[in-house]
Amino acid sequence: MPLLNKPRTVVPGGPGGDPAPASLSRLRVALTVFFALDGFLFAGWVVRIPAIKQQTGSSASDLGLALLGVSAGAVVTMTLTGRLCRRFGSHRVTVAAAVLLSLSMALPPLTHSALALGLVLLVFGAAYGGINVAMNSAAVDLVKTMRRPVMPAFHAAFSLGGMLGAGLGGLVAGGLSPTVHLLALTGIGLLVTAAAGPVLLRHRAPAAGAPTASPAPRRLEGRTRRLVVLFGVIALCTAYGEGAMADWSALHLEQDLHAHPGLAAAGYSLFALTMTVGRLTGTAMLERFGQTRTLVLGGATAAAGMLIGALATSVWVALAGFAVAGLGLANIFSVAVGRAGELAGPGGVAAASTLGYGGMLLGPPAIGFLADWFSLPLALTTVAVLAACAAAIAYGARGAAVPGAAE
Repeated sequence: MPLLNKPRTVVPGGPGGDPAPASLSRLRVALTVFFALDGFLFAGWVVRIPAIKQQTGSSASDLGLALLGVSAGAVVTMTLTGRLCRRFGSHRVTVAAAVLLSLSMALPPLTHSALALGLVLLVFGAAYGGINVAMNSAAVDLVKTMRRPVMPAFHAAFSLGGMLGAGLGGLVAGGLSPTVHLLALTGIGLLVTAAAGPVLLRHRAPAAGAPTASPAPRRLEGRTRRLVVLFGVIALCTAYGEGAMADWSALHLEQDLHAHPGLAAAGYSLFALTMTVGRLTGTAMLERFGQTRTLVLGGATAAAGMLIGALATSVWVALAGFAVAGLGLANIFSVAVGRAGELAGPGGVAAASTLGYGGMLLGPPAIGFLADWFSLPLALTTVAVLAACAAAIAYGARGAAVPGAAE
């Protein structure tokens, strides 16, 4: 499996040679903790969305507009995080964004209108976008330094954190107010950052002018640019589904299928669990089926699962559909971004990642508008449509291989 690249290569151990294996191991553990923390905090927020919606008196479209605050904050931050990483290092930016993300968790329960919610979600989105870009950059550097395809394990940690966060949210939904719950998550986030952050801070990035291990073209031109955009669209289509599941699955189960709040929270928890399983087995799947077959099979599986989950009339059938969708979506994002990197180096990774995270952040507001215009179950079928589109695009781009890459 080819190694992923990114806009700037940072050797985790800093100048002066490769870091020792023990140092790399500690760095890997610390980065894994931050991926898990990101998923844990994000899931803790999303399972309380129904309560926050009721607290603010928002309609589905009002909530969709408020959720645009997450998108807007993240998009702005993503455009700046690359520069911040080049100046301060991806490790420092990861730690700073984790602190901001933890603090921002306490803000949504303090709001009592859709406008106020949207404003505080700008802060939450800025932190979420920043930590995702920074820690993925740090992780890709580590993958390159270790020369092992361990990226799926980092994404598995994110999914595992999401599963734990959603599970905890389901357990406390009936007994704790959103204010107490999310404030507790702020404390947990700050404690975890204080424990794992020093490991990252001790691994300084080299100076901006340090040579990279494998030079890559700085500009994307012609056919290469078009192919990178295609893989970016694949990432967007599947990240749209992950964002939609995070923000709307609990509300769908509770509102449309009349599930208990605790059981409704289990929808995203189950989705995150199957994504974790899929990502933990992602390397073996890539070695057996190759990249194109993994993308096509994943997209088709996700489409089928989401159709079942969105249109089911039973809570348990819907949960089964969400589980299947999680398995299908598990590895598509990372494989698509990796293919873009193979084709165009760091510029390809940057372009595809931006499109992908855009899908994750813009999907939830789009679902909100469609739910108001039609219905939430029908709106969720768009996840299946886009997953099927991702599979079709991947099949159409099957000839865009790089020498040595597994097809």
